[in-house]
Amino acid sequence: MRVLFVHQNFPGQYKHIAATLARDPTHEVVALAVNKHPVPPRLRVVYYGFKRPPPQAHPLAVEFEHRMMWGEAAALAAENLKKEGFFPDIIIGHPGWGEMLFLPDVWPQARVLSYMEYYYRKETDFLFDRASPVAVSAEYWKLRARNAPLLMAIEASDWSVSPTRWQWQQLPDFARARTSIIHEGIDTQVVRPAANASVSLGRASSPCRPGDEVITFVNRNLEPYRGFHMFIRALPEILRQRPRARAIIVGASGVSYGKRAPNGQSWRETLVREVADQLDFSRVHFVGAISYQVYLQLLQVSAAHVYLSYPFVLSWSMLEAMACECLVIGSRTEPVMEVMEHERNGLLVDFFSPDEIAAMVIRVLEEPEKYRELRRAARETIIQRYDLRQCLPRHLALISTVAAGGTPIPHQSVKEYA
Repeated sequence: MRVLFVHQNFPGQYKHIAATLARDPTHEVVALAVNKHPVPPRLRVVYYGFKRPPPQAHPLAVEFEHRMMWGEAAALAAENLKKEGFFPDIIIGHPGWGEMLFLPDVWPQARVLSYMEYYYRKETDFLFDRASPVAVSAEYWKLRARNAPLLMAIEASDWSVSPTRWQWQQLPDFARARTSIIHEGIDTQVVRPAANASVSLGRASSPCRPGDEVITFVNRNLEPYRGFHMFIRALPEILRQRPRARAIIVGASGVSYGKRAPNGQSWRETLVREVADQLDFSRVHFVGAISYQVYLQLLQVSAAHVYLSYPFVLSWSMLEAMACECLVIGSRTEPVMEVMEHERNGLLVDFFSPDEIAAMVIRVLEEPEKYRELRRAARETIIQRYDLRQCLPRHLALISTVAAGGTPIPHQSVKEYA
């Protein structure tokens, strides 16, 4: 089977799937990508890009214009592959940036399997944060326009896959009927608790080990979409009541989702300044982006892991924290509640209440033994529902079915995660 993966940040969600297919000598695996990341062996990556000119389109169509540019750039790279004699049986990719749009025209015989990560609706993340009301109807129009390339990708796809039931539910009815629910999977043999874990924070601090009062907070970028504003407002009270506690905050200062902070500053700068006079910075450690190995060790020493999110795409970090038997304090939002059940495998709090977040963290730090079973149940949830050794075979079976021209049965795939 000849397989083409398409993802700007390949391997992205396809890390394990692509590696497994590439190990099989009966498959030829190629990827189209923009940004360079470590990739599995026995796999060819073709990189492409373009110089983005100033937008020429109507303000509501600027994003659409950029998606068309990425689609064109990917299609030109695909045309070169076609001239070399590469004809994929199946194209597997993330349509979010537009690269998938024209590939069915380059290879009309290829089947297309798309990763449907998120379909925008104003009732979910867009109107969620009461502190940021939408003032003008044009904001709604822009949101609707944002879905246009995705709708084109749905029409061009033979089948799609979505990682959680909630993300699947955001799709239009006609798209849900052609979409399976399969998570990428967590490698629970690697992502697991470790009694001997240790994290050093530099010469001025002693290493952190399991049993220490370590509060962890992990985002790709520290921003409101992932609740950084609520966590940082809860932190002064936590540290005041727990003088031995330390907070380790992972994340860069850019923006992954939503609007940028005002005045050209980062959200981290803006929000930390708000509580700076209440924080003991000798016990607050901003570590930026860290290696995956250090990140896992950090989860393994965590006494309380805070995960907050708008109703939006579920982060791998929450599932990996649960797989490490972290005591996760999560926001009472979807799709967090799809995975976590209060006082069964974690603890849920009001996203908008720094007081409730602080009180829950303090409670956990005061009585760690009380929550030992919740930690074990968290890992068991991941093993039972999201383990790589269950998810990966489902993905491979779906790929084989679609590549062969078959039609999967969507409600069976959905039922597996009900």
